[in-house]
Amino acid sequence: MSQTAVKLDLESVQVREQRLGAITAWQGGSASKLLEEVKCGCLKDRDRKFSQCYGCSTTHGACQTIMIEDAAVISHGPVGCSSCFHGFAFGYRVSAHVRDVKEIKQRHVFSTNLEEKDTIYGGGNKLRETIREAYNRVHPNAIFVLTTCSAGIIGDDIEAITNEMEKEIGIPVAAVYCEGFRSRVWTTGFDASYHAIARKLIKPPKEKRKMINVINFWGEDIFNDWFKPLGYEANYIAPYATVESLGHASEAVATMQVCPTLGTYFAHALESEFGVPEIKEAPPYGIVQTDAWFRNLGQLLGKEKEVEELIAKKKEEYLSQIEEIRSKLKGKTVYVAAGAAYGHNLLAIARELGMETVGAGVYHHEQKYDNGSEDSDILRKVVDHYGDIPNFSVCNKQEYELINRLHQLQPDFLLARHPGTSLCAAKQGIPSLLIDDEHFAMGYEGIVKMGKRILYAIENDEFLINLKKHTVTAYTKWWLDQSPDTFLK
Repeated sequence: MSQTAVKLDLESVQVREQRLGAITAWQGGSASKLLEEVKCGCLKDRDRKFSQCYGCSTTHGACQTIMIEDAAVISHGPVGCSSCFHGFAFGYRVSAHVRDVKEIKQRHVFSTNLEEKDTIYGGGNKLRETIREAYNRVHPNAIFVLTTCSAGIIGDDIEAITNEMEKEIGIPVAAVYCEGFRSRVWTTGFDASYHAIARKLIKPPKEKRKMINVINFWGEDIFNDWFKPLGYEANYIAPYATVESLGHASEAVATMQVCPTLGTYFAHALESEFGVPEIKEAPPYGIVQTDAWFRNLGQLLGKEKEVEELIAKKKEEYLSQIEEIRSKLKGKTVYVAAGAAYGHNLLAIARELGMETVGAGVYHHEQKYDNGSEDSDILRKVVDHYGDIPNFSVCNKQEYELINRLHQLQPDFLLARHPGTSLCAAKQGIPSLLIDDEHFAMGYEGIVKMGKRILYAIENDEFLINLKKHTVTAYTKWWLDQSPDTFLK
């Protein structure tokens, strides 16, 4: 697989459909069949004749930028386009306790509140006024301007305005081109935010620091415990980072990403444009991948001996516990519903715990990652290490397809990543686990924590049994008996 080009001189990043061959609809059978179609170059996206919901790139652009400690975010569009941003402000406060953030700060989110007349006369002046207002009110160290569909349609020159205002107020003002219609794969919004960070915040390196970049969402701080014995510390990107700490990301000795769906573009940009090597090995979920990931880290740091000692110590502590949990979960069936890379990681965890995976629905599928390395191909590694996954589908959060799958497969358990998904299982009496902390299942200790949580959920299912008895489904028997790809063209 070839690498993709990073072009920081361009104002916007190429969308994932073009850059990575990303798709959002596939119901062709097993995971191995999907991988075979990728290999032979015949994998094609499919349209839906009916869609129940859809994700938005603007939301995913906000996901990372809103949680930067000392930045402000402006949604350039109607006020409704920023209505979901409060979720990240809430998530910031909740996860700050897990991350042990010493001072929880108010998030700074603004909207230009474009109205009908602005779609005729343009919203440029409103954007200038909002940037000035944001700067005067909260004195941020950087401002991100997120574009919405309305801003994209009327054609405001966001780049010229942000550059103009940057000179006026004297701080970085970065345009994040993340209009919802720009890409069918909403995770392009991650790329848009990181493209803006790379263009406007990352500084050329002056020295190498004893730190490792960790591109993540908002999970618990586990990496400092892992890196400290090796003499390094974690530089988290971008939630809970500061504008200054992001600027020094170019001085790290390496970059890792907890989820290639999130960090594929930025990790590659740091390597190709700033010389920070990327740990290309898939993230440490499951014993096999954790071994490989730690050894890749050891090679990059020149700490192979220390890493082997760390692996041996952790295995001595946790392998017997994993085996005990396996014996209790053996024969239990599980279905996985999550974003692409994290969904693949959950499949590895389920297999590691001895569970039988009866299917999976991931929200999109990229045919490659930006670094072009096959070491980053998590799904292929899961199939190689643990065997094929039947009933594998690519489904962009369509609840009716998930309900259909669960009804027909009747798994013992659902592993999910996003809020709302687990409710689809609960109404059918199926226990589930919603993994909001993406670090929770990492490493050898993560397998143990995940196993204990799954066992607890399975053993305490009385509420779900009663819920199923009293739930009236909105879906007819006709639909529940259909093939889940009925509405795919």
